[in-house]
Amino acid sequence: MNYISTRGQTDKVSFKDAVMMGLAVDGGLLLPESVPSVKDRLDELSKLTYKELAYEIISLFATDIPENDLKRLIDSSYSTFETDEVAPVVKKGNVYIQELFHGPTFAFKDVALQLLGNFFEYILKERGEQLNIIGATSGDTGSAAIYGVRGKENINIFILHPKGRVSRVQEMQMTSVTDANVYNLAIDGTFDDAQDIVKAAFGDIEYKKEYKLGAVNSINWARVLAQIVYYFYGYFQAQKQGAKNIRFIVPTGNFGNIFAGYFAKQMGLPMDKLVLATNENNILARFINDGDYSTKKVVQTYSPSMDIQIASNFERYLYFLYNKDSEVLRKKMHELKDTGKISFSNAEMEKVRSEFATYSASNKQTENTIQTFFRDNDYILDPHTACGVAGAKAMADADYVCLSTAHPAKFPDVVEKATGKPPVKPDGIERLETLDKKCADIENNLQAVKDYVADNV
Repeated sequence: MNYISTRGQTDKVSFKDAVMMGLAVDGGLLLPESVPSVKDRLDELSKLTYKELAYEIISLFATDIPENDLKRLIDSSYSTFETDEVAPVVKKGNVYIQELFHGPTFAFKDVALQLLGNFFEYILKERGEQLNIIGATSGDTGSAAIYGVRGKENINIFILHPKGRVSRVQEMQMTSVTDANVYNLAIDGTFDDAQDIVKAAFGDIEYKKEYKLGAVNSINWARVLAQIVYYFYGYFQAQKQGAKNIRFIVPTGNFGNIFAGYFAKQMGLPMDKLVLATNENNILARFINDGDYSTKKVVQTYSPSMDIQIASNFERYLYFLYNKDSEVLRKKMHELKDTGKISFSNAEMEKVRSEFATYSASNKQTENTIQTFFRDNDYILDPHTACGVAGAKAMADADYVCLSTAHPAKFPDVVEKATGKPPVKPDGIERLETLDKKCADIENNLQAVKDYVADNV
């Protein structure tokens, strides 16, 4: 399987090259040149364990990694999870919750980043190369990425987070990793500012080449690929528990999580519509409801990982929306850069709404959902998952599988406010307070970050 850029001006590359490239050299996002179908294998796939299923799906895309090596990488990646199921589904009331928080940092990002870290180490060792990862985080990506590569040979990692705009647990998870190859940078700005800096660094081709930059944000195709697996697993598990007309409802800010579901559907997973759950930073909801993809000011909410305006993975979906026409896509991305918005035709929006629905939850709705769900089901939701559950309950027109993206103990303040009691902390979170911390404050500009990286590699 070869990989192409959404913008059509990068030569085809192999899977291993796609992993190492991250962002395409033309500024686009990498995608496989074709979509493999598993429509005729669903019954067979439904009987597999998570690790077995992961191999069957990922092997369709990672065709340049030998079978035994790929199986070893997958087994190693998911042996760090608290359960062999990796992403179990539990039915609570009339909602199916897919728990994606059983990895080492208690967030769904672990599903992808444990694997991506192992891919990096495997490829670098094979090639005798070094990699300097730069990433931006709105909360969970940073710690999951750090835990995915901490202590690994030939890798340094630089993670930018918006100072004071992630939860205390998220901040401690990142800054308590003091391995020599880990650098935490707190910028005075928003996640979108941090993401813009990272994209600009990758857009400087000479700098990227000189300092051997690599990406762990969801612009890296391997991230999306790993997430495709849990849609198949979640569908099968919900089906075994009696679900029929299955819709996934997905808390998302960067569009990567829900794009993985979209891609699973393209591969033949017979799910109904995907429902995009957001908070008050609702650019994606406005897009689906009104065709309005325009940036506004980011507001802080109870669900900080979705406090985003520019959704990095949205370009991958647009590529399919524009019938894989890279020239049209390039024009639209220039339109976004120049005007802060993208315009859509009625026909395009009709297609969008045939594939997606959406629901936006306010802070008050988020808090109320945590409260009532706990009262009715004795089950605590984190605020991101609560946005999804609020949507599932409001719509109530299908069997909803809500992706539970983080452990509630990562957001103790809002959970305690809603339920009257603090969430039980896993040991991995409990001990964070006692660990040494390492973090550097840095100016909110590209040059400051580029200089910091240059001084520390």
